[in-house]
Amino acid sequence: LICKLLTCIAIGMGITIAMQVSSLQMSDIDSVYGVVLSISRLAALVGTYLSVIGIFLIARIPAVEKSIGHDQLVIWHRNLGPWSLYLIGAHFFLVVVGYAGQDQMTLAQEIWRMLNDFAWMWWALAGFVLMVQAGITSYKKARAKYSYETWWMLHVLTYGAVASAFMHQIQNGQMFIEHPLNRAYWIGLYALMAFSVVWCRVLVPLVRSLRHDLRVESIVEESPDVYSVIMKGRNLIKLHAEGGQFFEWRFLTKGHFLVAHPYSLSAAPTARYLRITVKGLGDHSRSMVTIKPGTRVFIEGPYGVFTEDRRTQENVVLIAAGIGAPPIRALAESIAARPGDVSIIYRIRNKNDAALAEELAEIAKRRGFYLHILEGS
Repeated sequence: LICKLLTCIAIGMGITIAMQVSSLQMSDIDSVYGVVLSISRLAALVGTYLSVIGIFLIARIPAVEKSIGHDQLVIWHRNLGPWSLYLIGAHFFLVVVGYAGQDQMTLAQEIWRMLNDFAWMWWALAGFVLMVQAGITSYKKARAKYSYETWWMLHVLTYGAVASAFMHQIQNGQMFIEHPLNRAYWIGLYALMAFSVVWCRVLVPLVRSLRHDLRVESIVEESPDVYSVIMKGRNLIKLHAEGGQFFEWRFLTKGHFLVAHPYSLSAAPTARYLRITVKGLGDHSRSMVTIKPGTRVFIEGPYGVFTEDRRTQENVVLIAAGIGAPPIRALAESIAARPGDVSIIYRIRNKNDAALAEELAEIAKRRGFYLHILEGS
């Protein structure tokens, strides 16, 4: 599937570049400013195409997610993001320089003229600003200064950035004016992107959440600042969740409704119960203990390929540190293995940091696995 996906992306890139090349006229390359404008249009097309592909990668398309894995898709998404921003930024600068040179205006005068004379340009400017803020807040040092909730809300605006720029491309782009096939391709690309996001990230999770009627049953303190949230639903086996996977969880209560958070399963899923174990490291996780039994839970997932399906040998070593124990605990409980086939290494600073250590010990004893708890600074 990876080869097919990369082939599709490459073909799309080829078509995107071909749109620019096939619509070139002699006037686009017979002067310095004409060449500058042509380069700016190519930068816009390629940058926008990369931003659309970046959204596809995190659209949670089931076949892609299951084959490649959420972590790898996020890495690709993060690697594409800066290049998309650089190219669209280059387009903004070069198109202003090119038209200013042709019109013999200052850059400021040209920007004002373009905003008012070309259709949908104010929307395009808004989209560019949103894309810049998404790029800035995605850098590690900048992101560290924001809470997860704030970063998530800002990052969601990237959808608005891509959408805001669409109409000015179709209305003003030389490669689209009087080129119906090019317009059809570009509109189809955006439509497929929008459908993927709405279907996979909104409609399917909503239907699943309503169908399985997942609700908080109880919250159990495992160790200081570490709590397990036990949720009960109906026919959860149809979610096809596995130990080692995670969901995006949205608890329909004050302080938790707006933003979904990713937490791994901390116990093997059953037909009636799902469990997560969370350490209070931020505002959201610290307030989990206040969630009342009966609170409805909306879910998105399951995601991740840290599952038994990726196993290649009989002997397995499972390694966890601190609050990284939940997916290891769930996997240890559900993995198909004979006594002695599995070794578990659990790294902790001290015993107070050892959430789920007793459960891991019980699983290891019951199933004949080796458990090594490594304690120290």
